[in-house]
Amino acid sequence: MAEKHGDENELCARVDTLLADLSAQRIPLPVPRERTRLRRAAGLSTGQIADALDCRPQDVEAWETGTREPLTARRAAYARLLEGLTTLERPEQDEPSARQQAPAAPAPATDRPEQTALFPAAHETPPPLHRLPARKPSVTPAGPLAVIDHTDTLIAHFTNGTRLPLDTDHLVGLLQWTLGSGLRREKLTAYDRDGDPLIVLTPAASTAVGLPAVLDDRVGLRLADSHPIITQLRQAGFRLTRRGFGPWPRVYRPIKNNKRASVQLAVTAWGALSQDGWNLPSLPPADLARVLGTYTDRLLTPRGSTAVCGEELMTALRPPTRPGRDPDGTGWISAPHRGALHEPLEPAPPEAPDAHPLAQGRPPEQAMEEEAWDWSRPPTEQESTDFPHIVGLDTNLAFVASASGASVGLNASPRHVIAPAFDKKVPGCWYCDLTRAPLDPRLPSPFTATGEAPTGPAWYATPTLAYAQELGMDVKPIEAYLRDDHGPYLTPWYERLRDAYLATMADLGVHQKISQADYLTAMKTLATADPALLGLLAAIKATGKGGLGKLREGPREITAPYTRWPALDKPTWRPDIRAAVVSRTRVNLHRKMRKMAEETGRYPLAVLSDCALYPARTPTALDVVPSGPDEQGMPGCLRLGVNPGLAKEEGVQTMVWYQHQHAQGLNPARYIKDSTA
Repeated sequence: MAEKHGDENELCARVDTLLADLSAQRIPLPVPRERTRLRRAAGLSTGQIADALDCRPQDVEAWETGTREPLTARRAAYARLLEGLTTLERPEQDEPSARQQAPAAPAPATDRPEQTALFPAAHETPPPLHRLPARKPSVTPAGPLAVIDHTDTLIAHFTNGTRLPLDTDHLVGLLQWTLGSGLRREKLTAYDRDGDPLIVLTPAASTAVGLPAVLDDRVGLRLADSHPIITQLRQAGFRLTRRGFGPWPRVYRPIKNNKRASVQLAVTAWGALSQDGWNLPSLPPADLARVLGTYTDRLLTPRGSTAVCGEELMTALRPPTRPGRDPDGTGWISAPHRGALHEPLEPAPPEAPDAHPLAQGRPPEQAMEEEAWDWSRPPTEQESTDFPHIVGLDTNLAFVASASGASVGLNASPRHVIAPAFDKKVPGCWYCDLTRAPLDPRLPSPFTATGEAPTGPAWYATPTLAYAQELGMDVKPIEAYLRDDHGPYLTPWYERLRDAYLATMADLGVHQKISQADYLTAMKTLATADPALLGLLAAIKATGKGGLGKLREGPREITAPYTRWPALDKPTWRPDIRAAVVSRTRVNLHRKMRKMAEETGRYPLAVLSDCALYPARTPTALDVVPSGPDEQGMPGCLRLGVNPGLAKEEGVQTMVWYQHQHAQGLNPARYIKDSTA
């Protein structure tokens, strides 16, 4: 009986545990966007919350986007934390007046899913405007940035939804307040540095502090050195970077006691957030602060164009230096950070752009041309007869995805070798004859940007020759420039962009691991989603694309031929890395199109960069892509899905439309998205 009694106690304990788990699952939590707001308002990072709850920062991010929920005991602890943050946020003196307020009217119903409402709807009451008591502000500035607006005074809007009137009416005073405010972005890696605070000036604010409504210098896009604002900054001890005072000026004071005193400004009246890759809709200051705060949380604080941000993100994730012991072991010095880019390097002669000094006197055929496709072909008679429709399939973040895991040259100058044995593990450029490659004319050549077969020996990046070898060719390079120091420099950059993209798509209601049909349906309603979120998504994508473009940045001003330009002196000016990424993108798509042909018997009619046009019997991408055993597509083929490297439906047209475009010498892939013909 004692043994039976013991079994009964054990079973009852298990039942109690089960009931406790079920009870914990019913503990209410704030909606996802409120969880994010509460954390930011308290100045906490996802890492700090993860440490307290014994989980990963990615788990906290998932709870804040609504893609997952905490379970059992962790849910109870998370609920307690959020309740505590809510209590801390509510000052005691405000409670009586809050209790006297009439209950708020219920919010009108909306068809938009909860996760799409990252920003308050128009009917929601904005946070109260806190007035500034003498030397005791009721709001502590929090976050990486502030949007400054002006009514009867300058007002700072923070990423957590609070506002603070400022006791200044000029730019110098605003900069001094910013430097003492505590606004900053936490470093992204151990050897990164805290991000400079960003101050975004609305048109009303920039006028209030004395900036002109438009820049007179429409070429240099900078304020004249004689402008009174520049004089005031100099007199206050502030300096400007080489690019001067334009839409994205950085104002700083010399480093003192190893402390930076630098502020990044964005002048929206001069196009800071409406051009150069930024295409944010017109937003109230509070919403603009939130969208830029989300961009910062997911990527980094904006520093300029989205291309500049993409380049800065590379450096923040792979800082060039780290602390190291000096040779005698008595102190610390700045040491090279392994896996980063340390110093500017000269390219190999074939890698140099046409404007580069190394290109002077170079025959055109000696230039490496690793570029994206621009190719199309006429449909066969059978294709014209059997397929009345054309469907475009565009790869999500194709070039960014190709950067993941790519082994690229790091800090060693290229080594010239004659008649080397090909090694697909060594980054470099190789001079090789691929004219005898067996190619199907219904597919673009994977070896040229035109998609036509090569006509003689040419320079290729390592991924291109590795693919030729994969196709069964006997690859025998004539000469090469090889990079012995190499590694996956761009992998963390890809991962951060991927996570930012997927989190934003989840906010828009498009999630991972759904069927191709559900993904297609979700994407068809994307254009009607929150414009602020769509602007954020576009900025994230432009950051990746622009960052890769910066690796081969050309002259920004008209200079004499073969004259050096400033970008060449940056460690991140690396045309060889860009060439490797473009090469990988091209061969990855070719590999998928070959697999598609094997599985479906269909071949692309046109390709532009990462968009391929296919013939279809019905006007939908589901007619083109294989469904696969789980309705999520077939591995190795083009598949519909939200992940980088998967595809979306770019547009649908008729075969007659395609033939009309092609007959005019146009690539129909360029126009399928927006054409109304």
